[in-house]
Amino acid sequence: FPLMTKEGARIEILLNATARRNPDGEIIGVVGIGQDITGRIAQEREYTRLIDTANAPIFGVDTQCAVNIWNQSAIELVGYQTDEVMGKNL
Repeated sequence: FPLMTKEGARIEILLNATARRNPDGEIIGVVGIGQDITGRIAQEREYTRLIDTANAPIFGVDTQCAVNIWNQSAIELVGYQTDEVMGKNL
């Protein structure tokens, strides 16, 4: 989730939380651990941009051979639009 720093910068936080309980097992609060993933998200966006703008056709499939990546060069080469191939078996 997004979080604003005191200086006004937006950072993305991955938060894991669990219930905090008293000795009787009643929930008395929450304990959370946050991790700044702003850099990772930026890297993923850059990776996606590089794939989308590559001069070579790039595609990816999942473990079931269903297409999950299909760039512009793949569209130009075979003529299928992204929405026509995503989730389909290669």
